[in-house]
Order: sequence, then C-alpha cells, then structure tokens
Amino acid sequence: MTDTAGPIKIWYQSFVDPDQQAPYFRQLDKALMSHSDPGTTYHLKGISPPDRELNRVTEFRCAVHVVRNAVAAQRDGYDAFAIGHFQDGGLYEARAAVDIPVLSLGEASMLFACTLGQKIGIVTIHPVFIPMLEELVTRYGLKDRIVAVKAITSSPTDLVQANDDPAAFERFLGQFREQVQPLVDMGVEVIIPGGGLPAMLLARSKGFTVGGAMVLNPIGVLAKMTEMAVKLFRLNGTCVSRAGTFVKASEKAIREFLESGKGGEGAKSEKG
Repeated sequence: MTDTAGPIKIWYQSFVDPDQQAPYFRQLDKALMSHSDPGTTYHLKGISPPDRELNRVTEFRCAVHVVRNAVAAQRDGYDAFAIGHFQDGGLYEARAAVDIPVLSLGEASMLFACTLGQKIGIVTIHPVFIPMLEELVTRYGLKDRIVAVKAITSSPTDLVQANDDPAAFERFLGQFREQVQPLVDMGVEVIIPGGGLPAMLLARSKGFTVGGAMVLNPIGVLAKMTEMAVKLFRLNGTCVSRAGTFVKASEKAIREFLESGKGGEGAKSEKG
C-alpha cells in the first residue's frame, strides 16, 4: 500500500511582511498548526515589500515572487505550495512551473464553498479588488454560483491592527456585517471573506454566521485541501493536468524566468 501518512512539508506563501505585520503572522502560524494533521508542517514565507499598495501592479509584482518561490519550494523538497492570498497571484504560472501541488486561497475557498451552499458571496477588504475577483469568478466558471462580490473599505495595516486592538476589530466587524446583509437579502447562503487577514479575524468565532449565512474560513480550507492534494498525489498519482491550461514549462523557460530581473526578498521569513 502506498504511504500517505508520512511527514508533509508545505510552503505557505503570504503576501505580507513577517516583520511589519508580525501580529498577523503569529496568528496565522497558530491557525495553521491547529488545522494541520500530525506530521504536517507549514513554513510561512512573506514578501517584502508586502502587498500594501492595493493595485494591479503590486499584485503582479507579488505574483512574480510566487512563481520564483514555488520553484524554490520544489527544489528544497517541499511537498506542496500554498498561496495564502485571495487574488491568487501567480497561481496558474506556478502550476505550469512545478510538479508539486499548488493551491491558492481564492480558488480553494470558492470551489469548497460550492459544496456548502448554492448561492455564494465574497466580501473583500477594499473596492479595488472587486473587478479582480469578478475576473477570477469568471475564470473559475463560477458566475452562476458566486452571485456578488462586495467590499469593505480597509487596508492590510488596519486589519493587522485589528488582531490586537478590540476597537479596530469592532470597526472591521461592523463594516463586514454591513456588506454581508445585502447578500443575505439576495439569498446568499455562504459568505467568503476575501483575504487571509479578514479570514483570520473572523475565524475567532467558530461557526460564525450573519443573518443565517455561514461565513467560511478560507485559511482552514486551503490548509486541508493542500494536505489532501499531497495525500492524493502519494496515493494514486493525482496531479495537475498537463493537457492544456497547465502545460509544463521547459527547463529553459524556467531558467530564463528565474534569471530575469531580481528575485527580491520573497522568502524573507520562515516559521512553522
């Protein structure tokens, strides 16, 4: 019988700086440890400068780090690569570059939400992300299931502060409830917090609901789906299809990508 119970080592790629947003990193470390099976370890990596400017250019810059770090993760013997960022920057490109499983916060939580309810809504941290997430919904073929994307008006700095500041947390929670209510009125059954930072804050309350609609914990979903992907690969070789979308890049293509520009400090910190 194939061994699926051996140690699993997962590179968890955050888009925040582990020094500048230390409270979030501490909470994320604890959350991943609480979700992991025995023998599974998550190694948290940050990006510096972090994804703080809330713009497509910044998303693209961070996506380049993702692909570079996915290649580094495979070469360093990691069993999987998890992108802890809801906009899924670099997801498809990373899958085309490596053979280990690559999963991401946005795609994983959207797909899993479809098993929990028919109508799904997303509440992201800032209006700038609404069109980006609507594009992802279309890419993933979920326009009939994810019926709306709404946003609070916040920033990563505000949300990190809310980890330790009760007043900041209550401000965030009030904004979140305000955006969820119209979704509930539309008949939405599952709410996805659109980001690791809000997901971490809302995960404080187990089984959290608003107006009867359940609020998903994307971080827990990503953690367990990544572990499952590793186990399925070990059990029966289940892996990403190379038939079309994720055709494997040649070694030359990967080498040229890694040699272009500067790698920055994408793998600045490791915990777990």
